[in-house]
Amino acid sequence: MSAPREPLRRVVVAGAGQVGVLAAIGLKRALPAADVMVLGLPLDPGALADRAATALPFTNRLHDRLGIAEDDMVARAHGSHRLVTRYFGWGEPGDTGTMPYGANIDPALRTRFATEWGGGPRNAAGGQTVPGPAGSLAEVLAEAGRFAVPPGGAPNPLAEVDYALRWNPGGFHALLVEAAQQLGIQHLPGELTAIEPDGAGGIAALAIAGAGRLEADLFVDCTGPAARLLAALPEFALEDWSVELPLRRLILARPQQGMLALEDRFSLLPQGWLGELAGRDGLQLTLGVAANVTERDALRALGAPPMAGFQLEPGRARAPWLGNVVALGDAAARFEPLGHLNLDLAHRQLDLLLELLPGRPIEPLERAEYNRRSVLMMDAVRDTIAAHYAAPGAQRVFGLPIVPPQLARALDQFARRGRLPYREEAPLLGQEFQALLAALGHRCGAGPQQRAGAIRDDQAPARQFRQRAEAALTSAPPYAQWMQRAISPAPAG
Repeated sequence: MSAPREPLRRVVVAGAGQVGVLAAIGLKRALPAADVMVLGLPLDPGALADRAATALPFTNRLHDRLGIAEDDMVARAHGSHRLVTRYFGWGEPGDTGTMPYGANIDPALRTRFATEWGGGPRNAAGGQTVPGPAGSLAEVLAEAGRFAVPPGGAPNPLAEVDYALRWNPGGFHALLVEAAQQLGIQHLPGELTAIEPDGAGGIAALAIAGAGRLEADLFVDCTGPAARLLAALPEFALEDWSVELPLRRLILARPQQGMLALEDRFSLLPQGWLGELAGRDGLQLTLGVAANVTERDALRALGAPPMAGFQLEPGRARAPWLGNVVALGDAAARFEPLGHLNLDLAHRQLDLLLELLPGRPIEPLERAEYNRRSVLMMDAVRDTIAAHYAAPGAQRVFGLPIVPPQLARALDQFARRGRLPYREEAPLLGQEFQALLAALGHRCGAGPQQRAGAIRDDQAPARQFRQRAEAALTSAPPYAQWMQRAISPAPAG
């Protein structure tokens, strides 16, 4: 019987943005006896995960596990909720589509009722866009402007509605720093002056200006696209995504007037795509600029004063864990914030690292398994973004794309059979990805359930969905009203 390995004694997280601080919190909770330190290197301006003001529902569950309370995010970091993402113009001109979250997207979406109830397909009626039936409870609630996070315990019609959170990055970072300090995580500001190799493909120590030599058993690289630790290792190599992801330039606007909304939007314009992220303290606009668009035309499409611009070089590390260095988020993969996937990827990689947490020494099989699964995560993110550029409208703006092989198979199955092959480590559930493809204007073939709908009573699923929608609307107050109570709860007593 083998003896357990000695646990890690010291972990250094390089990068003090929201990715690095949350990684340090997760590692300290997993290794309470270890010395966990955050190295406060200057923030990379191109680190989109550290700039992110939102992620996907997975992040809510990770925060909960790591002790980051949603109540605090709402009250102290200007948090708000997103039920759906709406897409405008990605299919045929004038098309609209909606992607909700969760596995409970209504099964009626896969039956004939979903395309015939309410007067025909959602985006086609004599060539004109017409309102169609809502395809999920989330869409019903978003359109009505009603939602509340249901209390635990008693059954509630809202319990099946999954959601994402938004926040103010500065306020959220302050919350994370406070949590890290309470756990005894150390913070060392300074500049990296040298990296000392360990002779085994990793790092023995970092040289920090004014602080000397810093050793660790494990180094976590959260330094952004520069990947300042991982890229210094001799085996580091990049996989180029520039063929599959055509975008090369982003422009971020200065935050506009704050707003409460249960949806965010991605609209396709002649100049590129425009992302609109609703926030209580400011509407955030991002323009992904198509090739050969002038600066003047781009700023006109952005519609607000610019705050920052970035050049993109999409790609990923071929192996995000080398030696005793693990890269998370932008240090592992670089891509545009289309679909809010940047921080989601970083959090999934952190979750995987905590699952496969090494000891001393690090076992090569653990490293290999992390690399296998993390590469699957990153490639699935690439393909999810590539699905946007493969949409009919996007091809008119960005040109004919090179579709990655796994995405090509998925689009073929979706078009011919109305189904998707299973994919390991994907950022979206199968139901969510189907909803995304439909929202982007990818045509869905007739699956078995749709064919079966031709010989059964289609009114039954319509009635059942209507009843569930009515129950959800009855249970949900106006979102602004609920948010006001959440921000300023009534005094006890």
